[in-house]
Amino acid sequence: MILAIETSCDDTCAAVVTRDGEIRSNIISSQGVHARFGGVVPEIASRQHLTLLQPVIDQALDTAGVSLEQITLVAATRGPGLVAALLVGFSAAKALAAARRLPFAAVDHLHGHLAASFLKPTELEPPFLALIASGGHTLLADVRDHGPQPALLGQTLDDAAGEAFDKGARLLGLGYPGGAALERLAREGDAEAFEFPTGARMGGLDFSFAGLKTALLYRVRELGEQQTELCRADLAASYQRAIVESLTLRVRRALRATSATRLAVGGGVAANGALRAALEQLGVELDIPARELCTDNAAMIASAARYTPALAFPDYLTLDVYASGERTLAA
Repeated sequence: MILAIETSCDDTCAAVVTRDGEIRSNIISSQGVHARFGGVVPEIASRQHLTLLQPVIDQALDTAGVSLEQITLVAATRGPGLVAALLVGFSAAKALAAARRLPFAAVDHLHGHLAASFLKPTELEPPFLALIASGGHTLLADVRDHGPQPALLGQTLDDAAGEAFDKGARLLGLGYPGGAALERLAREGDAEAFEFPTGARMGGLDFSFAGLKTALLYRVRELGEQQTELCRADLAASYQRAIVESLTLRVRRALRATSATRLAVGGGVAANGALRAALEQLGVELDIPARELCTDNAAMIASAARYTPALAFPDYLTLDVYASGERTLAA
Protein backbone atom coordinates (compact mmCIF):
# COMPACT_ATOMS: atom_id res chain seq x y z
CA MET A 1 0.00 0.00 0.00
CA ILE A 2 1.17 3.53 -0.83
CA LEU A 3 0.36 6.51 1.38
CA ALA A 4 0.80 9.76 -0.57
CA ILE A 5 0.63 13.40 0.50
CA GLU A 6 0.13 16.46 -1.73
CA THR A 7 0.41 20.07 -0.46
CA SER A 8 1.85 21.97 -3.44
CA CYS A 9 -0.68 24.82 -3.29
CA ASP A 10 -3.90 25.32 -1.32
CA ASP A 11 -5.35 21.79 -1.23
CA THR A 12 -4.37 19.50 1.62
CA CYS A 13 -4.47 15.97 0.23
CA ALA A 14 -3.73 12.41 1.28
CA ALA A 15 -4.49 9.13 -0.47
CA VAL A 16 -3.99 5.41 -0.17
CA VAL A 17 -3.40 3.55 -3.43
CA THR A 18 -2.43 -0.05 -4.06
CA ARG A 19 0.72 -1.00 -5.95
CA ASP A 20 -1.36 -1.91 -9.00
CA GLY A 21 -3.15 1.46 -9.11
CA GLU A 22 -6.42 0.90 -7.26
CA ILE A 23 -7.54 3.96 -5.32
CA ARG A 24 -8.54 3.00 -1.81
CA SER A 25 -9.01 6.59 -0.63
CA ASN A 26 -8.39 10.09 -2.00
CA ILE A 27 -9.05 12.89 0.49
CA ILE A 28 -8.93 16.52 -0.65
CA SER A 29 -9.44 19.41 1.79
CA SER A 30 -9.66 22.75 -0.03
CA GLN A 31 -8.83 26.02 1.69
CA GLY A 32 -11.62 28.53 1.15
CA VAL A 33 -9.80 31.14 3.22
CA HIS A 34 -7.97 32.51 0.15
CA ALA A 35 -11.09 33.81 -1.61
CA ARG A 36 -11.04 37.08 0.33
CA PHE A 37 -7.53 37.85 -0.99
CA GLY A 38 -8.29 37.10 -4.63
CA GLY A 39 -5.59 34.42 -4.80
CA VAL A 40 -3.52 31.97 -2.77
CA VAL A 41 -1.40 33.52 -0.01
CA PRO A 42 1.56 31.14 0.49
CA GLU A 43 2.04 31.80 4.22
CA ILE A 44 -1.65 31.28 4.95
CA ALA A 45 -1.68 28.13 2.80
CA SER A 46 1.22 26.61 4.73
CA ARG A 47 -0.43 27.36 8.09
CA GLN A 48 -3.66 25.79 6.89
CA HIS A 49 -1.75 22.70 5.78
CA LEU A 50 -0.28 22.40 9.28
CA THR A 51 -3.78 22.42 10.74
CA LEU A 52 -5.41 20.11 8.21
CA LEU A 53 -2.74 17.57 7.34
CA GLN A 54 -3.00 15.13 10.24
CA PRO A 55 -6.82 14.90 10.08
CA VAL A 56 -6.62 14.41 6.31
CA ILE A 57 -4.06 11.60 6.67
CA ASP A 58 -6.19 9.96 9.37
CA GLN A 59 -9.25 10.17 7.14
CA ALA A 60 -7.36 8.68 4.18
CA LEU A 61 -6.29 5.70 6.27
CA ASP A 62 -9.75 5.25 7.80
CA THR A 63 -11.51 5.47 4.44
CA ALA A 64 -9.09 2.96 2.94
CA GLY A 65 -9.60 0.63 5.90
CA VAL A 66 -5.88 0.27 6.52
CA SER A 67 -3.42 1.09 9.30
CA LEU A 68 0.06 2.54 9.09
CA GLU A 69 1.39 -0.99 9.63
CA GLN A 70 0.02 -1.92 6.18
CA ILE A 71 1.74 0.97 4.39
CA THR A 72 4.85 -0.14 2.52
CA LEU A 73 5.76 3.11 0.70
CA VAL A 74 5.30 6.78 1.58
CA ALA A 75 5.27 9.43 -1.15
CA ALA A 76 4.92 13.20 -1.31
CA THR A 77 5.07 16.02 -3.82
CA ARG A 78 8.54 17.56 -3.93
CA GLY A 79 7.74 20.30 -6.46
CA PRO A 80 7.02 22.40 -8.36
CA GLY A 81 4.72 24.48 -6.18
CA LEU A 82 4.68 26.98 -3.32
CA VAL A 83 7.77 26.21 -1.23
CA ALA A 84 6.15 27.00 2.13
CA ALA A 85 3.19 24.77 1.30
CA LEU A 86 5.32 21.95 -0.13
CA LEU A 87 7.50 21.85 2.97
CA VAL A 88 4.58 20.94 5.20
CA GLY A 89 3.53 17.83 3.32
CA PHE A 90 7.02 16.79 2.25
CA SER A 91 8.46 17.07 5.76
CA ALA A 92 5.52 15.21 7.31
CA ALA A 93 5.80 12.41 4.75
CA LYS A 94 9.53 12.03 5.32
CA ALA A 95 8.99 11.91 9.08
CA LEU A 96 6.26 9.29 8.71
CA ALA A 97 8.48 7.15 6.50
CA ALA A 98 11.51 7.57 8.75
CA ALA A 99 9.59 6.66 11.91
CA ARG A 100 8.72 3.29 10.38
CA ARG A 101 11.94 2.94 8.33
CA LEU A 102 9.87 2.81 5.16
CA PRO A 103 11.09 3.71 1.66
CA PHE A 104 10.15 7.17 0.42
CA ALA A 105 9.32 8.47 -3.09
CA ALA A 106 9.81 12.17 -3.86
CA VAL A 107 7.34 12.86 -6.67
CA ASP A 108 7.29 15.63 -9.26
CA HIS A 109 3.88 17.31 -9.30
CA LEU A 110 3.68 17.35 -13.10
CA HIS A 111 4.53 13.65 -13.29
CA GLY A 112 1.62 13.21 -10.88
CA HIS A 113 -0.80 14.87 -13.29
CA LEU A 114 0.40 12.56 -16.06
CA ALA A 115 0.22 9.51 -13.80
CA ALA A 116 -3.44 10.18 -12.97
CA SER A 117 -4.14 8.42 -16.28
CA PHE A 118 -2.34 5.29 -15.02
CA LEU A 119 -4.84 4.67 -12.22
CA LYS A 120 -7.62 2.13 -12.31
CA PRO A 121 -10.15 1.75 -13.82
CA THR A 122 -8.90 3.46 -17.03
CA GLU A 123 -5.18 2.60 -16.80
CA LEU A 124 -4.14 4.34 -20.00
CA GLU A 125 -0.95 2.77 -21.33
CA PRO A 126 1.77 4.76 -23.14
CA PRO A 127 2.47 5.96 -25.72
CA PHE A 128 0.17 9.00 -25.84
CA LEU A 129 0.21 12.78 -26.05
CA ALA A 130 -0.52 14.57 -22.77
CA LEU A 131 -1.90 18.05 -22.15
CA ILE A 132 -1.52 19.36 -18.59
CA ALA A 133 -3.49 22.56 -18.00
CA SER A 134 -3.78 23.86 -14.45
CA GLY A 135 -3.47 27.04 -12.42
CA GLY A 136 0.31 26.83 -12.31
CA HIS A 137 1.29 24.85 -15.39
CA THR A 138 0.37 24.41 -19.04
CA LEU A 139 2.40 21.96 -21.11
CA LEU A 140 2.37 19.30 -23.79
CA ALA A 141 4.38 16.10 -23.37
CA ASP A 142 5.10 13.07 -25.50
CA VAL A 143 4.60 10.18 -23.06
CA ARG A 144 6.43 7.04 -24.15
CA ASP A 145 6.60 5.22 -20.81
CA HIS A 146 5.35 5.47 -17.21
CA GLY A 147 8.48 7.21 -15.90
CA PRO A 148 9.03 10.77 -14.72
CA GLN A 149 10.81 12.03 -17.86
CA PRO A 150 8.45 12.27 -20.85
CA ALA A 151 9.62 14.54 -23.66
CA LEU A 152 8.43 18.12 -23.13
CA LEU A 153 7.02 19.45 -26.41
CA GLY A 154 5.70 22.84 -25.35
CA GLN A 155 4.97 24.88 -22.23
CA THR A 156 3.63 28.23 -21.16
CA LEU A 157 5.89 31.25 -21.65
CA ASP A 158 4.05 33.30 -19.02
CA ASP A 159 0.64 32.71 -17.39
CA ALA A 160 -0.79 29.19 -17.26
CA ALA A 161 -4.28 28.45 -18.59
CA GLY A 162 -5.72 28.20 -15.09
CA GLU A 163 -4.20 31.58 -14.20
CA ALA A 164 -5.80 33.05 -17.31
CA PHE A 165 -9.21 31.78 -16.17
CA ASP A 166 -8.75 33.09 -12.62
CA LYS A 167 -7.41 36.50 -13.68
CA GLY A 168 -10.14 36.87 -16.28
CA ALA A 169 -12.76 36.01 -13.67
CA ARG A 170 -11.31 38.63 -11.34
CA LEU A 171 -11.49 41.30 -14.07
CA LEU A 172 -15.15 40.39 -14.56
CA GLY A 173 -15.88 40.60 -10.83
CA LEU A 174 -16.40 36.87 -10.31
CA GLY A 175 -14.03 36.39 -7.36
CA TYR A 176 -11.50 33.61 -6.69
CA PRO A 177 -11.15 30.83 -7.65
CA GLY A 178 -12.82 31.94 -10.83
CA GLY A 179 -12.52 29.20 -13.44
CA ALA A 180 -15.79 27.47 -12.65
CA ALA A 181 -17.64 30.78 -12.18
CA LEU A 182 -16.39 32.08 -15.52
CA GLU A 183 -17.48 28.87 -17.24
CA ARG A 184 -20.98 29.15 -15.75
CA LEU A 185 -21.30 32.77 -16.84
CA ALA A 186 -19.96 31.92 -20.31
CA ARG A 187 -22.87 29.54 -20.89
CA GLU A 188 -25.18 32.59 -20.91
CA GLY A 189 -23.09 34.57 -23.40
CA ASP A 190 -22.20 34.78 -27.09
CA ALA A 191 -18.71 33.40 -27.67
CA GLU A 192 -18.45 35.33 -30.95
CA ALA A 193 -19.31 38.72 -29.44
CA PHE A 194 -15.69 39.79 -28.86
CA GLU A 195 -12.37 38.88 -30.48
CA PHE A 196 -9.49 37.96 -28.17
CA PRO A 197 -6.00 36.75 -29.14
CA THR A 198 -5.23 33.03 -29.19
CA GLY A 199 -1.52 33.26 -30.11
CA ALA A 200 -2.21 31.45 -33.38
CA ARG A 201 0.50 33.44 -35.14
CA MET A 202 3.15 32.27 -32.67
CA GLY A 203 3.63 28.93 -34.36
CA GLY A 204 5.20 26.09 -32.43
CA LEU A 205 3.80 24.36 -29.38
CA ASP A 206 4.46 26.87 -26.59
CA PHE A 207 1.58 28.70 -24.92
CA SER A 208 1.14 32.36 -23.96
CA PHE A 209 -1.84 33.75 -22.09
CA ALA A 210 -0.50 37.07 -20.76
CA GLY A 211 -1.56 38.94 -23.89
CA LEU A 212 -5.06 37.49 -23.65
CA LYS A 213 -5.44 38.65 -20.05
CA THR A 214 -4.22 42.14 -21.04
CA ALA A 215 -6.65 42.25 -23.96
CA LEU A 216 -9.55 41.56 -21.59
CA LEU A 217 -8.30 44.26 -19.21
CA TYR A 218 -8.21 46.84 -22.01
CA ARG A 219 -11.62 45.79 -23.31
CA VAL A 220 -13.16 46.17 -19.84
CA ARG A 221 -11.60 49.63 -19.49
CA GLU A 222 -12.82 50.59 -22.96
CA LEU A 223 -16.38 49.50 -22.24
CA GLY A 224 -16.59 51.13 -18.83
CA GLU A 225 -18.21 49.77 -15.72
CA GLN A 226 -21.85 50.03 -16.82
CA GLN A 227 -21.37 48.53 -20.29
CA THR A 228 -19.09 45.80 -18.94
CA GLU A 229 -21.82 44.73 -16.55
CA LEU A 230 -24.27 44.44 -19.46
CA CYS A 231 -21.75 42.45 -21.54
CA ARG A 232 -20.23 40.26 -18.82
CA ALA A 233 -21.63 36.98 -20.14
CA ASP A 234 -20.49 37.76 -23.69
CA LEU A 235 -17.05 38.78 -22.42
CA ALA A 236 -16.78 35.57 -20.40
CA ALA A 237 -17.86 33.39 -23.34
CA SER A 238 -15.49 35.10 -25.79
CA TYR A 239 -12.57 35.00 -23.35
CA GLN A 240 -13.16 31.31 -22.62
CA ARG A 241 -13.32 30.59 -26.36
CA ALA A 242 -9.87 32.19 -26.79
CA ILE A 243 -8.35 30.01 -24.05
CA VAL A 244 -9.92 26.86 -25.44
CA GLU A 245 -8.83 27.67 -29.00
CA SER A 246 -5.29 28.40 -27.84
CA LEU A 247 -5.06 25.02 -26.11
CA THR A 248 -6.77 23.07 -28.88
CA LEU A 249 -4.67 24.63 -31.64
CA ARG A 250 -1.43 23.50 -30.02
CA VAL A 251 -2.78 20.05 -29.21
CA ARG A 252 -3.71 19.66 -32.87
CA ARG A 253 -0.20 20.69 -33.92
CA ALA A 254 1.35 18.25 -31.42
CA LEU A 255 -0.83 15.40 -32.63
CA ARG A 256 0.39 16.01 -36.19
CA ALA A 257 4.03 16.28 -35.06
CA THR A 258 3.98 13.07 -33.03
CA SER A 259 1.42 11.06 -35.04
CA ALA A 260 -0.18 10.24 -31.69
CA THR A 261 -3.61 8.64 -31.76
CA ARG A 262 -4.39 9.06 -28.06
CA LEU A 263 -4.60 12.17 -25.91
CA ALA A 264 -4.61 12.37 -22.11
CA VAL A 265 -5.63 15.59 -20.37
CA GLY A 266 -4.92 16.56 -16.77
CA GLY A 267 -4.93 19.58 -14.49
CA GLY A 268 -7.83 21.60 -13.15
CA VAL A 269 -8.66 23.19 -16.51
CA ALA A 270 -9.50 19.70 -17.79
CA ALA A 271 -12.76 20.06 -15.87
CA ASN A 272 -13.85 22.84 -18.25
CA GLY A 273 -16.76 21.63 -20.38
CA ALA A 274 -15.95 23.81 -23.39
CA LEU A 275 -12.40 22.46 -23.52
CA ARG A 276 -13.60 18.87 -23.23
CA ALA A 277 -16.07 19.41 -26.07
CA ALA A 278 -13.38 20.93 -28.30
CA LEU A 279 -10.89 18.13 -27.66
CA GLU A 280 -13.54 15.52 -28.41
CA GLN A 281 -13.67 16.89 -31.96
CA LEU A 282 -10.00 16.13 -32.67
CA GLY A 283 -10.69 12.57 -33.81
CA VAL A 284 -8.33 10.78 -31.40
CA GLU A 285 -8.91 8.58 -28.37
CA LEU A 286 -9.39 10.96 -25.45
CA ASP A 287 -8.65 10.12 -21.82
CA ILE A 288 -9.69 12.63 -19.16
CA PRO A 289 -9.60 11.26 -15.59
CA ALA A 290 -12.47 11.89 -13.18
CA ARG A 291 -12.66 15.54 -12.14
CA GLU A 292 -11.30 14.84 -8.67
CA LEU A 293 -8.19 13.37 -10.32
CA CYS A 294 -7.70 16.40 -12.60
CA THR A 295 -7.34 18.94 -9.81
CA ASP A 296 -4.51 18.62 -7.25
CA ASN A 297 -4.87 15.35 -5.35
CA ALA A 298 -2.72 12.73 -3.65
CA ALA A 299 -3.94 9.70 -5.62
CA MET A 300 -2.07 10.99 -8.67
CA ILE A 301 1.06 11.40 -6.51
CA ALA A 302 0.73 7.80 -5.33
CA SER A 303 0.31 6.70 -8.94
CA ALA A 304 3.50 8.52 -9.95
CA ALA A 305 5.30 7.02 -6.94
CA ARG A 306 4.83 3.58 -8.48
CA TYR A 307 7.20 4.67 -11.27
CA THR A 308 9.55 6.90 -9.26
CA PRO A 309 12.71 5.33 -7.77
CA ALA A 310 12.14 5.10 -4.02
CA LEU A 311 14.90 5.87 -1.53
CA ALA A 312 15.63 3.73 1.51
CA PHE A 313 15.96 5.19 4.99
CA PRO A 314 17.93 7.36 5.77
CA ASP A 315 18.89 8.48 2.24
CA TYR A 316 15.84 10.71 1.82
CA LEU A 317 16.19 12.72 5.03
CA THR A 318 18.28 15.46 3.39
CA LEU A 319 15.96 15.93 0.40
CA ASP A 320 14.43 19.39 -0.01
CA VAL A 321 11.50 20.74 -2.03
CA TYR A 322 11.74 22.95 -5.12
CA ALA A 323 9.52 25.70 -6.49
CA SER A 324 10.14 25.22 -10.19
CA GLY A 325 13.80 24.67 -11.01
CA GLU A 326 14.09 20.90 -10.92
CA ARG A 327 11.24 19.62 -13.11
CA THR A 328 11.73 16.07 -14.26
CA LEU A 329 10.03 16.63 -17.60
CA ALA A 330 12.74 16.58 -20.23
CA ALA A 331 12.94 19.39 -22.79
